[in-house]
Amino acid sequence: MFDVLLLGGGVSGMSCALVLGSAKNKSFATDKKIGIIAHQKTSALQEALINNAYGIPARKLGADLLSESIEHLRETYPHITQIADEKVLKIEGESPEFTVLTNKNSYKTKSIVVGIGSANTFAIEGLMQFVEPHQKSLPEKQRIQLKNNDHKVAEGIYVIGVLAGWRSQVAIAAGSGAAVATDILTLWNGGIQTHAHDSIRK
Repeated sequence: MFDVLLLGGGVSGMSCALVLGSAKNKSFATDKKIGIIAHQKTSALQEALINNAYGIPARKLGADLLSESIEHLRETYPHITQIADEKVLKIEGESPEFTVLTNKNSYKTKSIVVGIGSANTFAIEGLMQFVEPHQKSLPEKQRIQLKNNDHKVAEGIYVIGVLAGWRSQVAIAAGSGAAVATDILTLWNGGIQTHAHDSIRK
């Protein structure tokens, strides 16, 4: 049983995972089991050239950033379970016990973070009732988003990145994933507001 399972290994998903991972020494997070289904094949970054994102060197290829983020997460926060080469097909159940079914396995989790692209080919059974036209994208692009209130779709289900209704921008997607990570950490902290910082002074 995961405490949280992230669906998607793009910018928002990896950003969320990194912030969750960085809280590993906080008393309320030490026993939490975190997983990410790190599917990256359909990420918009696969064909991106990044010149305008804070902290990322100019001319960085999106495909390189994707592979580097997987390694970054693995080396820095190895306690996070990375699930590769699986595609999410269906979500069953409700909070606090969901079952996530992929093309190869099934996983139990208390909460879910959905960070998959906003293409209108989105077809995860169990989430289709939340699909609506994207509010910040040109109609001809036919993008979709999941209905949400400040990233929360339903009890125990969060959405991040472009699928949450944000514009397709690396910095925005990363911030969206990080924001939800701090929401989850706050939940784990009994509702007391929190975040995860590292410092050279410690």
